[in-house]
Amino acid sequence: MTTPVLVFDLDGTLLETMGDLTASMNHVLVEAGFEAIEPERVRKMVGAGVKVLMSRGLEANKIEVTDEVLEPLLAKFIRYYETHIADHTHAFPQALETIARLREAGWKTAICTNKLEKLAKPLVRAMEMEHLFDSVVGGDTFSKNKPDAMPVFGAIDIAGGSRAGSIFVGDSKADISAARNAGLPVIAVDFGYTDIPVRELGPDVVISHYNQLEAAVKELSEENAPS
Repeated sequence: MTTPVLVFDLDGTLLETMGDLTASMNHVLVEAGFEAIEPERVRKMVGAGVKVLMSRGLEANKIEVTDEVLEPLLAKFIRYYETHIADHTHAFPQALETIARLREAGWKTAICTNKLEKLAKPLVRAMEMEHLFDSVVGGDTFSKNKPDAMPVFGAIDIAGGSRAGSIFVGDSKADISAARNAGLPVIAVDFGYTDIPVRELGPDVVISHYNQLEAAVKELSEENAPS
């Protein structure tokens, strides 16, 4: 019997990355002569990948977003972020310990993020948590990213698990929509990066701390077990 997979979003779900994302975007904006953006505003801009993040940073500066304006800034963001990827980033409390216990209980685990793969994988390595995940899928690993189901299925398949019985854990509309499109139940954390409170997005369960994750996984597994 193939093992189901717990599929996790990365930024705002597993890791508090806002310090490094904000610093990187503001470094690029200020160097280009634009205004820096406060961290609390940046929190609502994250989740759809770096291109959307930089676009939103320009829009906040009332700059028309064109490829001519965006592409050079995007390249600078990636270069800067690559060298400052974990200056301020840390895992949310008890996240990694809880995932280790779930793996011991028989679950496979995967990451499905809209962060570029060439940024996601180095970040996972920098946080020394590679051993906790059977696959890491980025926003450009496949031809479509979240909210499409393709990267969710890809993360499960690369992890060597079964789609049946798998569960998604995320913090945003893109995550919840991706889980729904993949036909998976979804657990939402309420401490992540979203401009819409996750409770309003219709997840199956909402948790406020990783000490609630194991109970939520058990609940959904029992609800979705074959009758």
